[in-house]
Amino acid sequence: MASTFDIQMVDLRTQYQRLKTDIDIAIQNCIESTQFIKGPIVESFQNKLATYLDVSKVIACGNGTDALQIAMMALELKPDDEIIVPAFTYVATAEVIGLLGLTPVLVDVASDTYNISIEGIKKAISSKTKAIVPVHLFGQSANMEEILEIANEHNLYIIEDNAQAIGSDYTFKDRSVQKTGTIGHIGCTSFFPSKNLGCFGDGGAIFTNDEELGNKIKIISNHGQPKQYTHDVIGVNSRLDSLQAGILLEKLKHLDDFSHRRQSVANFYDTQFCDISALRIPFRSPNSTHVFHQYTLQVKDGKRDELRVYLKERNIPSMIYYPIPLHHQKAYQKISRVSGSLEITEKLCKSVLSLPIHTEMETEQLNYITGTITSFFNG
Repeated sequence: MASTFDIQMVDLRTQYQRLKTDIDIAIQNCIESTQFIKGPIVESFQNKLATYLDVSKVIACGNGTDALQIAMMALELKPDDEIIVPAFTYVATAEVIGLLGLTPVLVDVASDTYNISIEGIKKAISSKTKAIVPVHLFGQSANMEEILEIANEHNLYIIEDNAQAIGSDYTFKDRSVQKTGTIGHIGCTSFFPSKNLGCFGDGGAIFTNDEELGNKIKIISNHGQPKQYTHDVIGVNSRLDSLQAGILLEKLKHLDDFSHRRQSVANFYDTQFCDISALRIPFRSPNSTHVFHQYTLQVKDGKRDELRVYLKERNIPSMIYYPIPLHHQKAYQKISRVSGSLEITEKLCKSVLSLPIHTEMETEQLNYITGTITSFFNG
């Protein structure tokens, strides 16, 4: 059994050791093929992921940030167009909006799921609004049914940021089910190593059921080329290399198992923390499976930072996602429009704490983590 000193936020080494034989074969096959860019391995991964997601087109790219930027480029948004985004998210969501000369409109999030607020979206819409970017934060879906209704009413695009929730299912009122990332006009994801489906470097992908949009995305991601040396639009150079595609092909076979393992860890945490009044355990939306990219607690009474120090002293890592909201970031204060008070975002930035969660966690580790946190609150 691993000692308590081996606890990590994400244990990629042990996961690799478990899948080592198949991943090593995939890497070796790619090396022997000498087709390191594009080629049949990337094509195969795109097809397999499209089948898994039940979506028409998957276009792999260099990383999740590129995926968001390419998606917005494909929609031909113009400078000063407004894009509604949650204020409580990783910076990449707003970063690409700023890079394209668009205006991020920052709205608050729901107090339970931490996903973008429906009322916040409604209040933020203006004559300049062109799109909504719901971020499926920490592993479960935003309220896509109501977001779709708003988008249809106001003729807005939906770009799903699915970097943290790949594999999550969203259930509509009519009981139909879709994977997150396939519900809006375009979905984007990241294959950063620590993601639920992660490669051994950078990688990302874009999904759509719109044939025309899919073709535009493919062209933009390859220097704006519909065919070699013919450039119809200004594009970018954003490709998933074959080595990463080969690794992802193997990991995709285990994605549902990865989700179940993470859910098992989350369930254990829930049972240990549910009676600690100073903690708020993660909410589970009835409309979405939670694949727990992060297990994020709210620590009440201003004790978050004290708890984090206590854990660090006992060799237990933790993370704060996210300590500074977007509207307090210097880079975004001049280019953004803030809609509403963002009071929930402000509260979360001061109270959230994410605990170790990954596919290889052992009972000994979980007992040590939960026992340590219980001791902090119970003395």
